[in-house]
Amino acid sequence: MNALYTILLLIGSNIFMTLAWYGHLKLQQMNISTSWPLIGIILFSWGIALAEYSLQVPANRIGFDGNGGPFTLMQLKVIQEVVSLIVFCLVANILFQGQHLHWNHLAAFVCLILAVYFIFK
Repeated sequence: MNALYTILLLIGSNIFMTLAWYGHLKLQQMNISTSWPLIGIILFSWGIALAEYSLQVPANRIGFDGNGGPFTLMQLKVIQEVVSLIVFCLVANILFQGQHLHWNHLAAFVCLILAVYFIFK
């Protein structure tokens, strides 16, 4: 169960991370944040990032084998990167509908999936 909890927390964390990093660009496209000063955008993103860290830290604590979890530190990092890219692609396609996946993106994802395979060997 710790593996499932870890992955679900990582998914939630990465949704918030993606919104913190790129959500302000969508707000700008919608003319909501065009007049905000840069510090306002940074503080807005930090507020979202707080939710990200509130999920990321427990995910790592629950998942880490040093705390009784099922994953080594390296495995946690590779899982996090793959989850991050999957979530990013989904959010980018929903929020920024002009963004499309190309063959080279898919080739990179295959490489990441292979990285997950090899990290668990």
